[in-house]
Amino acid sequence: MSALRVLVEIAPRRAFASALDWPGLARSGRDEARALEALAGALPRYVAVAALAGEAFDPDAGLEVVERRPGDATTAFGAPSVVADADRAPTDATEAARLAALVEAAWRALDTVAGTAPEALRKGPRGGGRDRAKIVAHHEEADAAYAAALGLGRRSADRAAVAAMRADVLAALRRPSDGSPIAGRRWPARYAARRIAWHALDHAWEIEDRTEPA
Repeated sequence: MSALRVLVEIAPRRAFASALDWPGLARSGRDEARALEALAGALPRYVAVAALAGEAFDPDAGLEVVERRPGDATTAFGAPSVVADADRAPTDATEAARLAALVEAAWRALDTVAGTAPEALRKGPRGGGRDRAKIVAHHEEADAAYAAALGLGRRSADRAAVAAMRADVLAALRRPSDGSPIAGRRWPARYAARRIAWHALDHAWEIEDRTEPA
C-alpha cells in the first residue's frame, strides 16, 4: 500500500493530521510533528475499523503530507475543521459507497465499545472527563448537528431517531457527487465523511483508553 495522503491543518497551539482517503483517521497534537506522530500511532487501531467496512488497511503505511492549511477556531477547539482541496474531488458510486461504509464502521466501533464499557471511566490527572453515558449523549447531539449541516434536519436522541438519522446521513454520502457541498451547504461528501467518522472514533478510542482494566 502506498503512503497515506495527509492533510495538516495548523492553528495556534493545536494541529490536526487527517488521512484524506480514510474517514475517521485523524489525530491532533500541539504542532504538526506531534499531530503526525499521533496519527502514525493510530494506524494499528484503524485496521479493525477498516475491516468492518470490508477494507484492507496497512498499519505500516507511511504518511505523505499533501496539503497544509491554516486551521481555524474549530481546529483550535479540538475538531478537524478544514475542507481540503482533495475533499472537493468528485465521488463516483463506488467511492461514495466506500465512504459511507467507513462512516458506518466508525459508528459500529463506537457502539460496540460503548456497549461494553463501564459507566464510570478513568479520570484525568485533574479529575476531568465525562463518563460513558455523557460521552454517548454528546456524540449523538453532535451527529444531529452534522446531519443538519447536510440539510437533513435534527432529531431527538431516542434510539429509533438515532438510527433514522444515521440512515439518512449514509444515504446522502452514498450519492455520487461532483464535489460540491451536500445540499448546497458547506460540507462536500469527502469532508463530511471525514468529520463524522472522526468524531465517532475519537470517542470510541477515548472510552477504550479510559476504561479501567478488568
